[in-house]
Amino acid sequence: MLEKQNFIPEPEEFIEEQPLTPALQEMKKLRDEGIKDIIAGRSDKMLIVIGPCSAHEPAPTLEYISRLAKLNEKVKDKLMLVPRIYTNKPRTKGVGYKGMFLQPDPEGRADIVRGIRSIRALHLEAMKESGLTAADEMLYPENTAYLEDLLSYYTVGARSVEDQLHRQVASGIDVPVGMKNPMSGNILALLDSIFAAQSAQIFKYRNYQVRSEGNPYAHAILRGRVDSAGIDVPNYHYETVMYLAEQYENSHLKNPAVMIDCNHSNSGKKFKQQIRIAQEVMQNRKYDGAFKKIVKGFMIESFLEEGNQEHDDIFGRSITDPCLGWEDTERLLLNIAEQV
Repeated sequence: MLEKQNFIPEPEEFIEEQPLTPALQEMKKLRDEGIKDIIAGRSDKMLIVIGPCSAHEPAPTLEYISRLAKLNEKVKDKLMLVPRIYTNKPRTKGVGYKGMFLQPDPEGRADIVRGIRSIRALHLEAMKESGLTAADEMLYPENTAYLEDLLSYYTVGARSVEDQLHRQVASGIDVPVGMKNPMSGNILALLDSIFAAQSAQIFKYRNYQVRSEGNPYAHAILRGRVDSAGIDVPNYHYETVMYLAEQYENSHLKNPAVMIDCNHSNSGKKFKQQIRIAQEVMQNRKYDGAFKKIVKGFMIESFLEEGNQEHDDIFGRSITDPCLGWEDTERLLLNIAEQV
């Protein structure tokens, strides 16, 4: 039996409590259109979704994004930088750190209302300080409404991409949504998820029957796969990308686009390998115009300090998956920009 512990107010109450100013609304509109232009091939810029594996507390996240904003001024003609502010963390075994969504109250008990306020406040502060709108993962589809006026990009993760509600909610979002390949690496399942997200849907959402028109900017993210023995197998290589491009064409999906996730199973979570993976992909873009046309950018995990921490409390170091440090991040982004 489920025990009711707290009442969660409707999203409108949170938005009214923490509103987006007209200036920020206009900034978001321009950013949204810029990302859509990249996905649709109307812009030659590359999209870079970059930041910590999980945004576990505001101060280091805001410091990271302030640095990213300064770097953005150097690369904005070539790259569209979208900070990862991933405030929810999927867990394969269902336990462990699950993100800011389960923010503890002063007594240390999980408080979802407090968590939603904290997440919204972090995204708002990041926008104000940096002039950059962010990406977050759609881990809990029914929570999308609490942030939809703030975010310019969503990701549906490998553990969620075959779930019907995730696909249906993605079909009603008016900004680009990246659909990761499932943990198995099944390309046909990935294409099915994109087809569902691009299609009109009728479904139940937050106690309403709703209708969506479909999201033409839903697209693929290749994050590697895990085989039956639990071994990471990369799928960013030329052959896999071109196979996906061929299947995209056969499926008649709108706006064929692929993002390469440089970490996770592509790197085997060896965070330094993200640099090599990005360089290989950039070389393939030079080699083949068709590869360049479909590969729109990268997802990169990076933070102020490299690696991750188990029990230490090091400012700006990931508490989940290991990340690139800032110096490597800066060099990598400048290098990618030179090659676009």
